[in-house]
Amino acid sequence: MGALWVIGEPNADGSLARISAEVATLARSVAAASGLSAAGIVVAADPAGPAGELAAYLPRVLAVTDPDAAGNAWAVVAAERAAAIIGEDPHALVILGAGQDGRDVAGSLSALTSLGILVNATAVDWLDGRPTVEMSAFGGKFVTTSTFTGGGGIVTVQPNTVVAEAATKPGSVETAAPGAEPTLPHVAVLDNVVEAGAAAPIEEARIIVSGGRGVGGPAGFAMVQELATELGGAVGASRAAVDSGWIPYAQQIGQTGKIVKPELYVALGISGAIQHKVGMQTARTIVAVNRDPDAPIAEFADLVVVGDLFEVVPALLLALRARAG
Repeated sequence: MGALWVIGEPNADGSLARISAEVATLARSVAAASGLSAAGIVVAADPAGPAGELAAYLPRVLAVTDPDAAGNAWAVVAAERAAAIIGEDPHALVILGAGQDGRDVAGSLSALTSLGILVNATAVDWLDGRPTVEMSAFGGKFVTTSTFTGGGGIVTVQPNTVVAEAATKPGSVETAAPGAEPTLPHVAVLDNVVEAGAAAPIEEARIIVSGGRGVGGPAGFAMVQELATELGGAVGASRAAVDSGWIPYAQQIGQTGKIVKPELYVALGISGAIQHKVGMQTARTIVAVNRDPDAPIAEFADLVVVGDLFEVVPALLLALRARAG
């Protein structure tokens, strides 16, 4: 029987990425069902911070210090250092987030360890002595269940699949040697470009107000922003709105955008096609405003307001402001 590994992703500010806390929570449940020992690996120029945070979720975390992780693409460095720890165990199970860095790590790690990959998991369980991985296919129309023929493998998990919950008792952090000299070519980071005026990540928002084709244009998104501000939430969008150039891609929710799990999701002028549903269907409460009572979103929304959003939203804003006053 192999080991269960979680590869923690450090943020640029030295904190632990939220998706790594989610994955670690999931890994604990898989470890409890399988009897595998769960441990984390954090590779960074200064891993102390993110390794300490990951230890709140796992019983044991290995911190690997590698100065090359600072000036180069992190995924390549992390994959090689993690591969040195995991070794050639065909029964090892590695779980990590399905973000940009996580996907890059998974690909390199697979090449280094010969472990297979199952991607964009929405659930990971343990049945009949091996992991079973649920994944959505064809834009969320179908759910598949797969496993590894060799017993072990690499799984990338979609963001917001689970709610991060710390363990009842924090784990320990151990220093691990980086291993042999790297063999993979490093990719130097020449410049970092931060989007001007970017909002807080919508993946972390408790309330999201999203606009779709029915918003009509950039001016309509001013109203979306106004409602989001009044509710203390973030602004999201459907692909149609992003493709039209009304709002940046960073706010897109759906199969080709962000996966979100807010407490409240307000959809304004969004039809609710399956590609968008994939990105927000796990919201606790979904409220839709649409002129079409037969729009697909009416099938899964908790509350549907049939009407013109340019009449409904101003009335809602008045009610909210009157209540606040």
